[in-house]
Order: sequence, then C-alpha cells, then structure tokens
Amino acid sequence: MTTNLELTRSQILAFRRHIAALDERLPSGTPALHRAAWAGLQDSMPRAALLSIHARMADTQPQSWEDSSLIQIWGPRYNTYVVDKRDFAIFTLSRLPEENKPLKRAQDIAARLSAALAGSRMPQREAARAMGARHANQLRYAAPTGTVVIRWDGAHQPDIWNMPVPEMEPYEALLELARRYLHVFGPATPEAFAQWAGIRSASGITAFGALGKSLTPVRTPIGEAWILSQDVPLFSEVTRPAAPARLLPSGDTWFLLQGADRELLVPNEQNRRALWPSRVWPGALVVEGETVGTWRRAKHVLTIQSWIRLSRAQRDAVEAEAGSLPLPGINRPMDIRWTSG
Repeated sequence: MTTNLELTRSQILAFRRHIAALDERLPSGTPALHRAAWAGLQDSMPRAALLSIHARMADTQPQSWEDSSLIQIWGPRYNTYVVDKRDFAIFTLSRLPEENKPLKRAQDIAARLSAALAGSRMPQREAARAMGARHANQLRYAAPTGTVVIRWDGAHQPDIWNMPVPEMEPYEALLELARRYLHVFGPATPEAFAQWAGIRSASGITAFGALGKSLTPVRTPIGEAWILSQDVPLFSEVTRPAAPARLLPSGDTWFLLQGADRELLVPNEQNRRALWPSRVWPGALVVEGETVGTWRRAKHVLTIQSWIRLSRAQRDAVEAEAGSLPLPGINRPMDIRWTSG
C-alpha cells in the first residue's frame, strides 16, 4: 500500500459523525431512515435500532423502527438487525459461505425451515420444533441464503417467515456491503470488515481487492487503511459543529468496533474496558463529538457514567437528550442518575 494521504483522528471522527448524521438530526421520513440504516441498525438489545434512529432523525416515534420501509433480519454475525427493505440482499446474501460445508449447512437449514413454515409465520422455537432442529438458534444459519425475515419485539422469541431469494448475486452483495462498511466505518481494513460482517478474512481481502481503484489508501494514527475514493473530499470539508449530546445504544455503528479501531475512538485503556466489557455492552455517551462515558437503563431509570467533568451546560444537554428518548412503554419522566468514572 502506497499513500500520501494522512488523516488525523479529528478528521476521521468528524467524517464518521457527518456520514452517520450524528451532528444534526435529519428531517423525519424515509430518506432519513435509509441513511440511518446504511450499514444496518443492530437491534440485539431491545429497541437499540430505535434509539440509533432517534440519534439521527428528528421526531422519532416509538414505532419508527417498524416503518414500512424497514425490515428485521439476522444480519452481520447473526445479530438482529433492522435494515432498509431495498437492502435485504446486501445484508444477507453477502454473507453466504463460500466453503462447501458451511454453504451446505445454510442451504439445508433454509430448505428444512421453508418446508416447516409452508408459507406461514411461526415463533422461532415452534419453527425449530417443526423442522426438527436441535436448538432454535440453528435457524440463524439460514439467514445468509436471503430467504428468512424475522420480527422481534424485544421481549419474546422472534416470529419467522420466508421471502423469495433476492435477485442479486452473493458476490455483488458482498462488494456492496464492503462499500457500506467503508462509508460508515472508514478508514478501514479488509480484516476489520470481515470481523464486523462475520465472514472469512480472505473474503474481506477479496472484496477490498475487487473494489480496486474505487478505494484510496490512507495513513491514520493507528496504521494504514482504506477509504472510498468518493469520500476523500469529505475528510477535509466536514466542518459542521458536533451535536451537544447523543446517547447511543449498545451496538450502534459509532462504536461497533474491534481492535485498534477502539483505540482511535477511546484512547484511554480504562475507558475502553468500560465501553467494551467482556459481556453486555452499555450505551455510549457522546458529548460535543467525543465519547466521554457510558449509560445504562432499567425501565425509567437511566444511569450515566461520565469519564470527565462536564459543565452544567453539557449536563443539561445530556439530560435533555435522555428526556427525549422515544422509549415504548415508558409513561413517566426519566429518572437520570449520574456517576463518575
């Protein structure tokens, strides 16, 4: 890799905030939902996708995640995702295994599931019993065939039904998924892309290689990486002020990172351990463009841990953001509790 383009940490974070619409919310509507879900909205934690939408779109309602333009699937790494319906193939077929054994397993489970469903819609456990699966989670392996849709309300087992196989080649879907990843997470490496998508490293390297001249090599504070060539101007043009505060849920693309990418976002090692614990991740507290703490919620009680001393104005902005969360089933003001890190 040969490059003369060097990007600073501040340039990279400003670019990512701009692409993710985290500096200023977009007007409510289908275009905003499409942009918010450009790299998918992870929804493995109950209603995480809704809160990710809220951070990016004005006037988000508790039912916004169920908009007719969106669909729920088992996406990258078999996590629950909300994606644009038009992007169904990109987030499913892109991950279809190339090796014979896992490919056969995916196709076999998909065929057995289709026979068990017989055009109906069933809860996951019921469908697993009907097809004779050992564990209900086995059904997730059918997702990369592009034939499985789910609906999970955050409390019960998801409902499952079938879709026709999309008219898109898995290889083309893989390339488009790589473009989506680079646009939202860039600068990035093929290995980081593969880890995020839950595919082989070799597949990530192949995808980046196939994108060829549409990519530009860059140097970053954590090493060499790639960006989309069309995004090059944005790294020097993005000057919009950062939003006063955002409360981003577990799995949000802002911090859905691994390895050295985490060091770029959160330089302090102790803070990284707090944001990315070995078990359930908390949410990320972002103030004026910097990740400065974590947050967790239990019903109407929201506990915020700040790693730095915030001004009164900054705390007010965070509390206003907390009070605006469009949480379903919460019919009383949020009880906000602060702790120091």
